[in-house]
Amino acid sequence: MAERVFEDRRDAGRVLARLLEHYRGRPDVVVLGLPRGGVPVAYEIAVALGAPLDVFVVRKLGLPGHEELAMGAIAGGGVVVLNEDVVRRAGVSPETLREVAAGERRELARRERAYREGGAPLDLMGRTVVVVDDGLATGATVRAAVAALRRHEPAGIVVAVPTAPEPALGELRELADQVVCASTPPLFSAVGFSYRDFEQTTDEEVRDLLRAAAARRVRA
Repeated sequence: MAERVFEDRRDAGRVLARLLEHYRGRPDVVVLGLPRGGVPVAYEIAVALGAPLDVFVVRKLGLPGHEELAMGAIAGGGVVVLNEDVVRRAGVSPETLREVAAGERRELARRERAYREGGAPLDLMGRTVVVVDDGLATGATVRAAVAALRRHEPAGIVVAVPTAPEPALGELRELADQVVCASTPPLFSAVGFSYRDFEQTTDEEVRDLLRAAAARRVRA
C-alpha cells in the first residue's frame, strides 16, 4: 500500500478500522492493543467494529546502548522472540540477554497490574483476535505477541498496524492468519515518521481508553 502520514494514533486507528470493516458486528471478534502506543489505535478499531478492547502486554528487548533497536521481545507465558541478526552482529552475550529480559519481565508484570486494575483478561479461546500496534520496525514485538497468543487457542489472529516496512510484514504473514497495514513506506526508517503527532502514550491514557471502551460496551 502507498505511503501515508497519519495525524496521530487515533487517526491511524480510524484508517485501519475501514480496512477491517468486514469484521464489524461479529460477536467472536476481540481487539487487543499492545501498550502503550498500540492502545489508542486499537481503541478506534474496537469502537468502529463494536468489539471488546483489551491489552496484551509485550516488551521489546532493547540493545544495550541502543535501546530503540530491538534485539528481541518477550510476552506473557515465558515467550521470547529474538532478532538473531541483531544479536549476532552486536555480539550480545547470553548473560546480557538474560539481564535485559529479567528487567523487561518486571516491567511487563507492572503494566499488567496497572492497566487491568484488578480485572481479568478477556477469554481468547475460539475468538478472532485483532492484534494492534502503532507500527512495526523490526516486528519482533508483534511476533512475540502472536507466538504468545497462539497458546490461548484463538480461532484466528489478525495483525493490524498503520505502518511498517514490507520485509517485517512478510515475516508476520508466515505467523498470523491475516496482516493488515495501511502504509508501507519504501524507505522506512522509523515508525514516528508516519505520524505528525507521535507523542508518547502514558499509562493513564491507556487506562482511560480501556475504561472508555468498557463503558461503551455496557451502554450498548
